[in-house]
Amino acid sequence: MRQVLSYLLLQLLHICVCKRFEPTWESLDTHVAPAWYDEGKLGVFMHWGLYSVPSFGMASAGSEWLWQRWMGNHEPDVSQYMKSNYAPNFKYQDFAPMWKAEFFDANAWADLIEQSGAKYYIITSKHHEGFTLWQSNVSWNWNAVDAGPHRDIIQELADAFRSRTNVHFGMYFSLFEWFHPLYLYDQQNNFTTREYPKQIAIPQMYDYVTKYRPEYIWSDGDVSTPEYWQSQEFLAWLYNDSPVRDNILVNDRWGAGTSCKHGDVKACADRFEPHSKVKFKWEDAMTMDKRSWGFRRNANIEDFYHIKDLIKLLIKTVSLGGNLLVNVGPTSDGRIIPIFQERLLQLGSWMKVNGDSIYKTKQWRVSNDTAQQLTWYTSTDEVVSAFISEWPLDNVVLLHQPVPTLMTFVTMRGTDVKLSWKGVVGKPGLAIDLSNVHANRPGDWAWSIVLHFVR
Repeated sequence: MRQVLSYLLLQLLHICVCKRFEPTWESLDTHVAPAWYDEGKLGVFMHWGLYSVPSFGMASAGSEWLWQRWMGNHEPDVSQYMKSNYAPNFKYQDFAPMWKAEFFDANAWADLIEQSGAKYYIITSKHHEGFTLWQSNVSWNWNAVDAGPHRDIIQELADAFRSRTNVHFGMYFSLFEWFHPLYLYDQQNNFTTREYPKQIAIPQMYDYVTKYRPEYIWSDGDVSTPEYWQSQEFLAWLYNDSPVRDNILVNDRWGAGTSCKHGDVKACADRFEPHSKVKFKWEDAMTMDKRSWGFRRNANIEDFYHIKDLIKLLIKTVSLGGNLLVNVGPTSDGRIIPIFQERLLQLGSWMKVNGDSIYKTKQWRVSNDTAQQLTWYTSTDEVVSAFISEWPLDNVVLLHQPVPTLMTFVTMRGTDVKLSWKGVVGKPGLAIDLSNVHANRPGDWAWSIVLHFVR
């Protein structure tokens, strides 16, 4: 009985002391992001939907924008593509029965993401076309259960990732739909009416949170105001009363004017790459195919990031306090094409060697050293890591920012060798000799030199 009373008392105290968030930005902006996000540093994004069937993109926009480019913008290249490859009366909705997903294996995807070294994963639950990857009750016959694959894609992925406890599961959600009649009605009324959010978007948001319990909600669609979307009210419920309130993370796209201002993490814009320190936690959401977020059948080899450039971007992002979110687009039949697999596995192999200089690190007092070659820094309470992406011809790395002592010793991730070093005459810094690891250097793309400042 005493144990029961103690438990009830603790629960009561928890209820009393837990902060309640008000539906205002002043209150919501005090929300503290879960620690796993900043510690994880690397995530994988996937854009998958009906656009994956035609999988056609040009330099003007990615494949995921095909419907808008075809029927909204009437772009000549897209119109000609559709005219040449589909029947005269073909409609975008006709892609639905063509989306089979016959090779889709959620566990295989989860295995690949786990091997990539990523610590979180995001799937497009609904893009701007409006087709949902779960059976939304307000999107009848325009979802992956009633049409297309006839599978609850979100449930399969949620189950697969939750069986892997070191990868957090998240969901992208587009607030708006290009051609939904209710959205077009509100748009024509200059958003003075709110039929689309009331009948479609808001019910979907509460539905997917309750059903699938994502740990990261990646909202998108900075059209109209957050008041039109009732974003503050939704976020207050999310933080206060939702089933994910104790471990939820959100981004910054909750209506016009919210990007780079609100949310737990700021993506600010696609491919956001600040070149100096910023005062908030940020994310570079980028895509491995430089021209598209969805899969493109007409992509060429030069359109894909080389692994060396991808790793350099990861290092720079983490050194400046951000996370890197790398997107790949699956095929309509559910495959991750080999070049995407290769890049993700290469990332994973590099992280196995250098992950301790990435995961759970923080910004150092300076981000980079440009005196000799561009060198980026991260730190922990115990060490400072200096990343180089080009091996010096003379096997000597000159670092001008660290201030060593006689007790300082230097190593390289992936080796057991202590590297010799000497001070720079008349200046701070040190010159590190890599000769002892030159013949058996750990990897080919970038290396992390670790400075141990013994107290």
